[in-house]
Amino acid sequence: MSIVEEGRESPDRVTLSAIAALAAVSLSTVSKVLNGRGDVAPATRTRVEDLLSRNGYSRRGDAAASAPLLELVFHELESVWAIEIIRGVERVARANGLSIVLTESGDRHAPSVEWIDGVIARNPVGVILVFSDLSGEQKQKLATRGIPFVVVDPAGEPTPDVPSIGSANWSGGLAATRHLIDLGHTRIGMIGGPVDMLCSIARIGGYRAALDAAGIAYDASLVLDGDFHPEGARVRAVELLERPDRPTAIFAGSDLQAMGVYEAARALGLLIPADLSVVGYDDLPLARWVGPPLTTIRQPLTEMAEAAANLAVSMRHSPGGTVQRMDLATSLVTRQSTAPLA
Repeated sequence: MSIVEEGRESPDRVTLSAIAALAAVSLSTVSKVLNGRGDVAPATRTRVEDLLSRNGYSRRGDAAASAPLLELVFHELESVWAIEIIRGVERVARANGLSIVLTESGDRHAPSVEWIDGVIARNPVGVILVFSDLSGEQKQKLATRGIPFVVVDPAGEPTPDVPSIGSANWSGGLAATRHLIDLGHTRIGMIGGPVDMLCSIARIGGYRAALDAAGIAYDASLVLDGDFHPEGARVRAVELLERPDRPTAIFAGSDLQAMGVYEAARALGLLIPADLSVVGYDDLPLARWVGPPLTTIRQPLTEMAEAAANLAVSMRHSPGGTVQRMDLATSLVTRQSTAPLA
């Protein structure tokens, strides 16, 4: 049943009192559901949530009533990559007089189902997620409370209703591979990320495009999937470097994976860049301090996080705008881990 169907009110005039009447509960019970309180029976909570959703209820004009927080949600916090994202969100939070809540939840595709109850109870100004997407139910619950969310570096293809900030991964893959080709390398290995992640697919696409443009045949056996972590990349690099026709260069899909390539080369007695050129991806601070300093693709992680946080704040204060999707530019940073083919 909906208020619209009964002809009593239009969606833009839905009130909590009307929702309470339809659900046959008190106004305070509806308020508890909206605010994520736990002292509501599951069946009652489900009934109220369903009515809120079907009647298009959304809090309006109460941005000042939200907690002075930005919630930043990762599936994995133990990473120097995550620190760059945190740094960008923190800048925006500080400029707006807000604090940050850091949450680790779910996997790289979506936070856990339990997470939504916590964020509703906290009622932050906005949510920044380092994931692919949210479930339809999670989106609806946030919309009902007027809590905007933005996805940073989406793992998969976001649906049209999801605001997201990413980077030009295809162009980054193209630039990395073209740099190695310009140095004379034709056997170029690549260690990508997980096969179901959009950024990894795009970087491999750029790699293939650079080979095609140079007239170099694509060799699928030189392209291995990874997990964006050093140990997995070390294992993959050994597979490539123990081949009798080993590559003379490797493009690693992340700087952390490049560290795994460094270790594999060291264990096999190969010198970088004399025997093997290596290009990373991200330009994390560690890229400047390893030996030799790492040539890499700069992904503007801090700027991406800033853009996402600014978008979330603006959406809270001006709801109903056009869903934005933005990809920031990447660039090649040349250091000492690459050299002309001997």
